[in-house]
Amino acid sequence: MKKTIEKISDDAVSQLAHIGQFIMQHRKSFKITANAAAEAAGISRVTLHRIEKGESTVSMGAYLNVISALDLKFHLSKKGNAGCDSRRSMVGQLPVRILLDDYPQLKELAWHVQGVDELSPVEAHSIYERNKRFLDRKNLSDSEQKLIELLGVVFEGAVS
Repeated sequence: MKKTIEKISDDAVSQLAHIGQFIMQHRKSFKITANAAAEAAGISRVTLHRIEKGESTVSMGAYLNVISALDLKFHLSKKGNAGCDSRRSMVGQLPVRILLDDYPQLKELAWHVQGVDELSPVEAHSIYERNKRFLDRKNLSDSEQKLIELLGVVFEGAVS
C-alpha cells in the first residue's frame, strides 16, 4: 500500500512555526542545551531542531514531549474565540529579538544581564513580570507600553 502525504494547510504551517519558535526561545532563555532538552523529551537532537523549525512531519507526540520536558503547557481553544484570534494576530506583531536600546525601562530592569544587547520575548516578559513594581508607568514610551501589553497578551500573564 502506497503511503500518501496529506496537504498541510497554511494555517497549520504557521501555527507549527510559532510553536517551534516559542519552544526554541523558551529553551534558550533558560540556557537549556538542545542535547539536554532532547534527552529530557526522549527524542534525538535532530528531531528537536526539526520541531524548533516547525516541521510538520514530526509527530504530535514528539512536540508534546518537548513541551512537557520544558515545563510548558499546550492549550487548545476554538477558533471562534476572539481572545485566541486576537492573541494569534498579536504573536505576529511580536519581534523575535527585543533590542534593549529601544526600550529604556526594560534596559534598566535588565541591569543584571551583562553583555547582552537584546532579549527574546520570553526573557523580556519574564523581566517585566518580575520587576513590574519598579516600572515608572508615567514615563513609559508608547512603544514600550505597547510591547508590555503585547507580551502580556501573548504570554497570558498581563503585566498590571
